[in-house]
Amino acid sequence: MAEKLDAAQMQRYWRRTSRLMWTIFGLWIFFGFFVQLFAVQLNEIVIFGFPMGFYMAAQGSLIAFVVLCAWNAVAQNRIDEEFGVHED
Repeated sequence: MAEKLDAAQMQRYWRRTSRLMWTIFGLWIFFGFFVQLFAVQLNEIVIFGFPMGFYMAAQGSLIAFVVLCAWNAVAQNRIDEEFGVHED
């Protein structure tokens, strides 16, 4: 399918795909590591009887990862459709 694209289109396609990939990766780093660094400060906030630091470590990061995966799939599919290289 990618054979249909000329060099300029391939460059634009890769630039959009790469930007999406690095954005998702940056958010993954943020939710996976950066938020956890503030667990002590987050523990001052209580959600459903649990300290926020515990919640972010146990549930919040996992929810964020699932949302990131879904967002990546939808956004990449849009990019693929825009350039005509989507799967049927």
